Amino acid sequence: MNKIEISTVIYSGENALDRLSHFENHNVFIVADPFIIKSKMIELIEKQLKKGNNKWTSFSDILPDPPIENVVAGVEEIAQFEPDLIIAIGGGSAIDAAKAMKEFASRIYKYEDLPLIAIPTTSGTGSEVTSFSVITDSEKGVKYPLVSNSLLPEEAILDTNLVKTVPKQITADTGLDTLTHAIEAYVAKNANDFSDAFAEKAIHLVFENLVDAYNDGENALAREKMHHASTMAGIAFNIAGLGINHSIAHSCGAKFKISHGRLNAILMPSVIAFNAGIQGNTNIDLKPAAAKYAQLSRLLGLPATNNASGTRSLIKEIKRLKSNLNIEESFKEFHVEYTASILEEIAQLSLQDSCTTTNPTHTETENIITILRELM
Repeated sequence: MNKIEISTVIYSGENALDRLSHFENHNVFIVADPFIIKSKMIELIEKQLKKGNNKWTSFSDILPDPPIENVVAGVEEIAQFEPDLIIAIGGGSAIDAAKAMKEFASRIYKYEDLPLIAIPTTSGTGSEVTSFSVITDSEKGVKYPLVSNSLLPEEAILDTNLVKTVPKQITADTGLDTLTHAIEAYVAKNANDFSDAFAEKAIHLVFENLVDAYNDGENALAREKMHHASTMAGIAFNIAGLGINHSIAHSCGAKFKISHGRLNAILMPSVIAFNAGIQGNTNIDLKPAAAKYAQLSRLLGLPATNNASGTRSLIKEIKRLKSNLNIEESFKEFHVEYTASILEEIAQLSLQDSCTTTNPTHTETENIITILRELM
């Protein structure tokens, strides 16, 4: 039996940010990326809140891949401020941090009703509609994905005007993170007709619009479509789960200091080949996932005479997209330091990652090490 629950209310379209003007008589705790403050984008939020709320404060000491101590600091400020509404604005790190802060504040200080509104300013993580939050133990160099329905934001506001100034590199990284979310959800163990519908649409939108958004940030239509794709991919993987592409990216991220989206992009072709059971021009032991990869190729109008050729077509198209976005093919360009023990540690952490449980193909330590060695 499948349970399909999409509980986050989404506001999108022109002037979606006006939704905030409907809130009155609240004490608002704002979690924001430092850039949101520096660029004065925070004034767009405050302008709406001035129309009828009691008070608000901003927590902007957000670090990339938010470390545990970052979340703890936010929880302490929540306890002092005593808000009845949290607004998270920024990229995935700000939204993930806000979700974790709300979760721990609610548990520790017994908040019964502390709604969260997520306003993404990048198009990639889908965190605004998922029950996931990734936090980092900096000392151990380990990322921990938190998974709970209580982490779902009550509302998400998708305002395209907030993503028009995103730099090209971040546009590429987050866009390919969206693609990874959608493709992994499409082949995940818990995939169903509902998650497939969101994943297929997201994949189609990425291939149609990401390069345009990358080349011209002021292309409002491409930006809007990528913003929608990110949220659709988030809904898809929140229903179906992800896979080892994300597990390995989580484990590598704390070690190699490469952005999450770029890690996913580098890993994607090799992970797809492994999950499908193909290597080079030979089919080692074709896996069920190959049929779904081939179906994606057909949906994209790519050659797919059989499941193996369809999978290869998809991999080729992903590599073409990465090339157009100036994404590295391997880890070699980053000059990362790795040893047999580091690869073993990454593999073990990847297997323990919650995303691995829904990977379509059974995975062992040596499989992950092989994937990593291919890219070193």
